[in-house]
Amino acid sequence: MEHDVRGVVRRHLPGVDAGRVEPLGRGLDNTAYLVDGAWVVRFPSGPDALDVAREARLLAEVADVLRGIVAVPEPAFAAEGALGYALLGGVPLMLRPAADLGGVADTLGAALRALHAQPPDRFAGLVPREAEPPQEWLAEARELAAGLELPEAAAFLAHDPPPAAERLVFSHNDLGAEHVLVDPGTGAVTGLIDWSDAAICDPARDYGLLLRDLGPDAPVPPAGLRERAWFHARCGLIEDLAYGLSRHERHYADKSRRQAAWLFRPSGEPPASGRR
Repeated sequence: MEHDVRGVVRRHLPGVDAGRVEPLGRGLDNTAYLVDGAWVVRFPSGPDALDVAREARLLAEVADVLRGIVAVPEPAFAAEGALGYALLGGVPLMLRPAADLGGVADTLGAALRALHAQPPDRFAGLVPREAEPPQEWLAEARELAAGLELPEAAAFLAHDPPPAAERLVFSHNDLGAEHVLVDPGTGAVTGLIDWSDAAICDPARDYGLLLRDLGPDAPVPPAGLRERAWFHARCGLIEDLAYGLSRHERHYADKSRRQAAWLFRPSGEPPASGRR
């Protein structure tokens, strides 16, 4: 095992035996383990990962904002380069596409309104400020799309991007279906995970990634965010499709193919929103 998971847990979670340790996943930022089926212990695996003390403070702030709306991981310890927290119930929404998306959209919409209403200063020193102009997002999408078979995106890629956001807010900034947990029986949202990309950024990004994955059942963006939300949804789909194909991640590629015909309309204009 790459990390001393048992030792860290026994030193910082008194009463937890750590008799069973299983790899939970390894991403660009973290390596995670499941301990006794009830605890998650994560170790940063890249130079750009948040340090665990800062991430613990961030998660505590987010949990306070979203309390009563939806759960997030709440740290039990941050020590020895590891972050530990109780496992949240549920499965990724990406793996349960038949969920009742009406209830999912209502919960996610409430969560976004709460997050985006926070004064950015509350998160000073905890997350970066990201203000990449839409031109940069579009340039990256064009580069990625050049290696894909995605004719549906041609009109979108040929158009100019929307104006940049005038107001930046605290955002999850990677709120795709893989980071939304739902009850496998009822489909109710049980948690929002992976806050390592959280930032002070364009609020349309959160709405756009949900639109990319949930289609017309996503939370409806406020009127002033609608054009940029569609822009981020389309850039995000291209990014996810490229990722899924290059990493052989079938779920990412499949959901992108399913959504492409709906997200990329021949006119290049967003269709009317689904839910109200």
